Amino acid sequence: MASSVTAPPPPATAPATAPTSKSKKPSHANPAPIKARPAFPARPMRATPSRRDSPATTTGPKPNWNPFQRLAAAALDAVEENLISNLLERVHPLPRTADPTIQIAGNYAPVGEHPPSPPLPISGSLPPCLDGVYVRNGANPLHAPRGGHHLFDGDGMLHAVRLHGGAAVSYACRFTETSRLRQERAMGRPVFPKAIGELHGHSGVARLLLFGARSLAGVIDASEGIGVANAGLVFHNNRLLAMSEDDLPYHVRVTDDGDLVTVGRYDFDGQLDTAMIAHPKLDPVTGELFALSYNVVTKPYLKYFFFTADGRKSPDVEIPVDAPTMMHDFAVTDNYAIIPDQQIVFKLQEMVFGGSPVVYDKKKTARFGVLPKRAGDSSELRWVEVPDCFCFHLWNAWEDDVTGEIVVIGSCMTPADAVFNDSGEESFCSVLSEIRLDVRTGVSRRRAVIAGVDEQVNLEAGMVNRQLLGKKTRYAYLAIAEPWPKVSGFAKVDLEAGTVEKFVYGEGRYGGEPCFVPRPGGGAGAEEDDGYVLCYVHDEGRGKSEMLVVNARDMREEAAVELPGRVPYGLHGTFIAGDKLRRQA
Repeated sequence: MASSVTAPPPPATAPATAPTSKSKKPSHANPAPIKARPAFPARPMRATPSRRDSPATTTGPKPNWNPFQRLAAAALDAVEENLISNLLERVHPLPRTADPTIQIAGNYAPVGEHPPSPPLPISGSLPPCLDGVYVRNGANPLHAPRGGHHLFDGDGMLHAVRLHGGAAVSYACRFTETSRLRQERAMGRPVFPKAIGELHGHSGVARLLLFGARSLAGVIDASEGIGVANAGLVFHNNRLLAMSEDDLPYHVRVTDDGDLVTVGRYDFDGQLDTAMIAHPKLDPVTGELFALSYNVVTKPYLKYFFFTADGRKSPDVEIPVDAPTMMHDFAVTDNYAIIPDQQIVFKLQEMVFGGSPVVYDKKKTARFGVLPKRAGDSSELRWVEVPDCFCFHLWNAWEDDVTGEIVVIGSCMTPADAVFNDSGEESFCSVLSEIRLDVRTGVSRRRAVIAGVDEQVNLEAGMVNRQLLGKKTRYAYLAIAEPWPKVSGFAKVDLEAGTVEKFVYGEGRYGGEPCFVPRPGGGAGAEEDDGYVLCYVHDEGRGKSEMLVVNARDMREEAAVELPGRVPYGLHGTFIAGDKLRRQA
């Protein structure tokens, strides 16, 4: 897994009850905070979710195995079916966070690929200045799970809407053609282990051994990576990169007609030989890309590095941590990288005792490391403890010239393992917080950004104006993760005033991460919120999906683009301007 976990919005784990709003269209007023509702009804242990919509081709050219490999494949399939599926897994009911009938039900269910469509119907007026493509990543399993399945385990699928001249030119969705996907398509079934849904307890140990046996027999090839590329997206050095924390990025090209073509697994011309997290940070001024890589088995458990605008990699900086730590996100300022070392850790030995390797270590004190952004080693790294803090995502950070503190904006989640473990909906809370780190004294301060207690709302998945990443920002655009884990709208938060303006999708309508796009041509003097928010929204009653375009200044809808197929709830996205598309590698 590695990456991620967006829920990201924190990842969604299951469908939930619709909000109570009566209107089908968004409400622009500031309604009372939306209350979380009961969800996760009891489900059968391992029913297979059905595919709605046209399924993608699930088989390809058969593997070219020799007689020994064919025999080994059949024998190992029998071991999986009789020992693991029918014995070890059947006696243990799946938790909600690993039950496929919950994790990929409703609009979390997978869809088939969709080639570029003709121009799409539009309600309202699409701003002509929006020239480019909005691409969003997400988990979309090619094959029905054979065992446990977590939302983040699915194969990566990209959904893209091309905009030009006030028209929605096309919509397309395609799988990112990972090595894992290609092999499983050829075999007609899932054969690689699912990092979250399957790797727990004794059955998890058995599945790891099965994976090793299949690799040794040459039935599968893990040498080209085992990742799913389903979480993050970044456009760097003229390449769109799809990422998950379990592998190298994959280079995907947007064609002239709006289609998505996987170029291949991308190692930055042989410079990168380890997995990279799904949330690297792109410096809007220099074009540099800053990143982390973590290892759950061997030291160094954590490494930091960066790439120049033209793709040259820096030396790795080993970050000293005592144990493998979940590292989904981090932050950068003008001069520093802010690296969280929090309470979600990996303990593979827990599987031997029947538990999950993803552990909430309550005895550990969370801390944030402050490292010069272009450091050559970790000698200048300084840690500041931030007790009882777990931020799945960090939205921005900057240096306070007055106090000398580092200011970090993130969503503090409780319980910390809500994304991974079955802690129940009622206790979930995600508080947008300002965390101040004083490197000189080693002291931290933390406060909730939203001033009024009655105005608090669960906020996850979103962004600030990325043209100001690493600098002080006033606004953040974040998904309203209510009723958890669904997203019923998004909020524009004034980080200075502590106020919230909500855009609610309406009854039975849910979406995902809001993507802020600065208004093209705004210039250096443009206001920070001069731009548009794009997001995919699905109407569960009508079974229809659309892309909304909302004016970020007054929070009013300007256009709704009707999409030809259902868009499942997903993870993170980005907008690539037309001039950048024309310079793609």
